[in-house]
Amino acid sequence: MALVLGLALPWCLGSSLLLALDWPRPAADAATNGDTRGHALRLGYGYFIGLLLLTLWMRALAFAGVGFARLSIGGPLLAATVALLLLVGRRKPISLVAARDALTMLIRPPLPRWQRIGWTLLLAWLAFRFASLAVEVAWRPLYPWDAWTQWATKARVWYELSRIVPFVPADVWLAGQGGAFFDAAPAAPATIPLLQAWGSIALGRWDDSAMNWPWLLMLVALALATYGALRDTAIRPLGALIGAYLVVSLPLLDAHVALAGDADLMLSSVYALAALAFHRWARGRDMRDGALTLLLALSCPLIKTQGVVWALTFIPGMVVVLLPRRGLKLVAWSFGAAALALIVLARTAPTVRGVSLHLDYGPAWRTLVDVYLMLGNWHLLWYGAFALAIVGARRLVRPPLAPLTSVVAAALAFLLVALVFPGSVAGWSADFAAINRTTLQLAPLLTCLCVLLWAELSVPGGESAPAVVPQARIAALDA
Repeated sequence: MALVLGLALPWCLGSSLLLALDWPRPAADAATNGDTRGHALRLGYGYFIGLLLLTLWMRALAFAGVGFARLSIGGPLLAATVALLLLVGRRKPISLVAARDALTMLIRPPLPRWQRIGWTLLLAWLAFRFASLAVEVAWRPLYPWDAWTQWATKARVWYELSRIVPFVPADVWLAGQGGAFFDAAPAAPATIPLLQAWGSIALGRWDDSAMNWPWLLMLVALALATYGALRDTAIRPLGALIGAYLVVSLPLLDAHVALAGDADLMLSSVYALAALAFHRWARGRDMRDGALTLLLALSCPLIKTQGVVWALTFIPGMVVVLLPRRGLKLVAWSFGAAALALIVLARTAPTVRGVSLHLDYGPAWRTLVDVYLMLGNWHLLWYGAFALAIVGARRLVRPPLAPLTSVVAAALAFLLVALVFPGSVAGWSADFAAINRTTLQLAPLLTCLCVLLWAELSVPGGESAPAVVPQARIAALDA
């Protein structure tokens, strides 16, 4: 029971915060129309926001010199959750009937008979998949190499000492610095170890299996957020559920749940949700969407060091939004200039203050073809992405997809640079595991963009979907 409460606390905290902020804005209308997208968005985004707030609070406790314990961590967060719910209740009473109606809509939505059958079968399959992954999490001890060499090492030490203590490089540790520890990645961010430490603190003992339950909940929250975001763009309920299924059924994504303990699942989810919030902000210009985008994007480096690059990919999208007439051309010229600079650095050997800027061109094309097109880690994602990019090229560079396309294009450009110049940019990128794990951080967002593009191509008459989806149209689509 203690572990269940510990797992539920960040979810309740984040969802309560979004409910207090009345995000998403159409939540009231959605409730009256029986639409579940607002609930799905709050629950999906709420879990990741709650996890981030939890780890930020643990950082604050460590900075203040307060030891980690159930009361010091969970007490203030529980009080904040209750205060937020009271604030919501004063503004508008929380209706259990509305929650029951939303659950009924989830199980038996008002769809045509064949769509309801498809909905039920797909929902049952997702439930079965989550249940099978739950068995994996419950039965399997901490297994992945990186999980127990660079993440759980910190979690165990911080749990035992009830505070954050520094991890230092090998040479510093060998020099005998007191009070410091060493592992395979001493400079890795603290978010993942803090989540694992909190799981054991809530449970009351160190358990390298039970502390990994958040990984399953991340997958469930990602499915909810994806469904809500796709419904918010006027995609029909069954189509949005199919899109959520395509995201959470990626084999490598599920493998990171079954083999829990790495940071890639959380980073890929937070990055995808940040981009979907950005897409929502670009269409409606709601300041809360912008704040949510900023929070999630800036949180990427707190999860893994590569998150800095993913956060920077939002810059081209911002340019396209803020400069609607010239932004896309400016981004295209910037990409071209960057490509030219890379070619020059690959063909020359300039130095700046003794530091060589030369890039070693050495892509492992055979490995890349095997990873993306031959092996089963991605289903048919890359085949579908290539085909849709060719068929829907014009739609990708027109509203409402142009800003999100710019973000994904920047992310793909970074991935391409890392793979083409493996010796200079990322020495790990020439092997199967590193290529797949880096790609995983982009794959959920790329899948969402493919679904959005498919929806745009499905609009009759060749017209793009409206930038802001009216409530009346969404209600009509549900009929």
